[in-house]
Amino acid sequence: MSPVQRPLRKREDMPDFVAEALEASGLREKYDARPPYQRNDYLLWINKVKREETKQKHLRQLLEELETGGVYMGMAWNG
Repeated sequence: MSPVQRPLRKREDMPDFVAEALEASGLREKYDARPPYQRNDYLLWINKVKREETKQKHLRQLLEELETGGVYMGMAWNG
């Protein structure tokens, strides 16, 4: 019997404003060092909302978590 495979989530595209913020803040290297699932989750979290204000709020949290380290989506993370 073969193991059950979960469907893979779609890989999210990085919006230009996110790439620009990562570069401007000097956090792109820390972002790239995160596991692929985390990078995709952050992008999905930003991309799925409709209001620009909410997108910016999510972006700010992403940048803060990268700067602080040890945090992923508001939870402790040992990476």
